[in-house]
Amino acid sequence: MTQSQRRRITVLGATGSVGRSTLSLIEENPDKFEVAALTANRDAEALAVAARRVGAKLAVVADPKAYDALRQALFGSGIEVAAGPEAVVEAAGRPADLVMAAIVGSAGLHPTIAACRSGAVVAFANKECLVCAGPLMLAEVARHGTRLLPVDSEHSAVFQVLDAARPDSVARIVLTASGGPFRSWPRAKMAGASPAQAVAHPIWSMGAKISIDSATMMNKGLEIIEAHFLFNMPEARIDVVVHPQSVIHSLVEYCDGSTLAQLGTPDMRTPIAVALAWPDRMPVAAPQLDLARIGQLTFEQADSQRFPALALARRALQMGGDAPTILNAANEVAVAGFLDGRIGFLDIERVVEGALDTLPAMVPASIDDVVAVDSETRRFAESFIGSSLTRRSAGSGL
Repeated sequence: MTQSQRRRITVLGATGSVGRSTLSLIEENPDKFEVAALTANRDAEALAVAARRVGAKLAVVADPKAYDALRQALFGSGIEVAAGPEAVVEAAGRPADLVMAAIVGSAGLHPTIAACRSGAVVAFANKECLVCAGPLMLAEVARHGTRLLPVDSEHSAVFQVLDAARPDSVARIVLTASGGPFRSWPRAKMAGASPAQAVAHPIWSMGAKISIDSATMMNKGLEIIEAHFLFNMPEARIDVVVHPQSVIHSLVEYCDGSTLAQLGTPDMRTPIAVALAWPDRMPVAAPQLDLARIGQLTFEQADSQRFPALALARRALQMGGDAPTILNAANEVAVAGFLDGRIGFLDIERVVEGALDTLPAMVPASIDDVVAVDSETRRFAESFIGSSLTRRSAGSGL
């Protein structure tokens, strides 16, 4: 492959877990890829190191306060530097063959939409974009001829085994869940769980927010919503099964009783590589799957009684409109409150339920409407947490 044939890649969220794994694959295959732009939230030092390492043309921090640090770190490198949310959106829309959208949470919405409008292939690890703005995002994808490639291991697995040309042949999609660190914990024990215990995932190495979502199983609820939009699958035909070994990443059951599954070691580099090389495959220096050594694969019913986040996500999808946006925004605020020690682990679901109970679900007409609902929900959730702390200090609990 010649220099001109290398695939141009932009990585949004380059200093996060998915971003770092993406860059490691790019570095291992310098003849296949070149980097158009990298973005990060505020870690200027890590972004500068990554930009120099892969020879990025542009480096952007979302936090304007980090601009000077980034500029100094890249002085003399020839790498263009910018800062601010608008600069991240501009970077996302720059010419590229593929954009890896890996900004965590709703903060990734505007940049991912900009990437979709650019016409590039968009590989997205940010499930919140489809959760918050599914119909609007898919309309932009159709309008600009964009190809969406899922990077979540579960949706990548479905993508790899789904016969998209014959949707009527699909009976259901089954998303697998590890069960997280509290898979076998009773509710009473979970009530006293600490942030350190909740982020200690037994299988996957992830950032704090997604690790908490795994512990509450909200991540699986969000994945149900994502799968609904991405694969045009009714909510009733999307199931979840707990699979502690995380070897089978998802399954597709067909109308004739055949069930196809994608298997692999629990390593995010594999689904990232699927997206980077699509429609081809590329070698990955990851441990090979050894089923004889593993010996046994086990499965359990997902328990929505102990993990109500699953039911809350289905409820939001059934409510329609911007209810999934409300679900996601309230969850992000509640997770931050738990990590900060302001609320308990089980309070996360109570904050989310309070938002769904209180805020009306409307049909957003634009991305600006989605952003407005997101902001309103965050204000509500913060107020809910504040009032709950007042009640708790008075001895009544949340």
